[in-house]
Amino acid sequence: MTTVTTRTVEYRADGLTMVGHLALPAGDGQRPAVLVGPEGMGPSDVERRRAEALAELGYVALAFDLHGGRYLADPEDMLARCLPLLADPGRMRAIGHAALDVLRGAPRADPDRVAALGYGTGGAVALELGRDGAGLRAIATVNALTTGRPGEAARIRCPVWAGVGSEDPIMPPAQRAAFTEEMRAAGVDWRLVVYGGALHAFHHPTVDHATPPGVGYHPLHARRAWRDVVAFLDECVPAAG
Repeated sequence: MTTVTTRTVEYRADGLTMVGHLALPAGDGQRPAVLVGPEGMGPSDVERRRAEALAELGYVALAFDLHGGRYLADPEDMLARCLPLLADPGRMRAIGHAALDVLRGAPRADPDRVAALGYGTGGAVALELGRDGAGLRAIATVNALTTGRPGEAARIRCPVWAGVGSEDPIMPPAQRAAFTEEMRAAGVDWRLVVYGGALHAFHHPTVDHATPPGVGYHPLHARRAWRDVVAFLDECVPAAG
């Protein structure tokens, strides 16, 4: 296994001191970089491990924060924080740009070869970065088929990959249709993978707190979605390049 170096990084965003998890690959020289956005609860060991897995593949990866170092295990606390955030593209963009600046300034990160990977709320942040014209090479999201303000998807300048569970009540067929129409109308190079039988957050291993209805881990599709994300990143911003 490739040796990976990790460190905690603090930075300011949304009036909070955010706590990110930076993973650096072995070796020397500049490497492509990936921003990793968490589900609405905030960063957990799941996102930190994914940043480290990307570093093992040769990427500089930053799992960014949403809530000032807090993990919102209670669904009501999470919704109270995330629903206003999801309704405010400007706040999401500010959170995303702050993390993006940290990643681009990280040791060995190539600032011109950066992708964003986001789950749930973190995926919505990644999409808003694209809609804001951020210079990304790729955007990948899981459980984040959020749509933006009219016409702004035309600012997305990179391919977009999205994955969703077929039984996800939070991202139902109507939301899938709205997202795909937005991407199509904007002329984005996009693709959508629907994982049959999967619920919301199907990629996220079971946690030790209450799981809301419609949320559930699907180990097989979790592995498939990760393979699909890695292949997409390899296509758009290869670590071997």
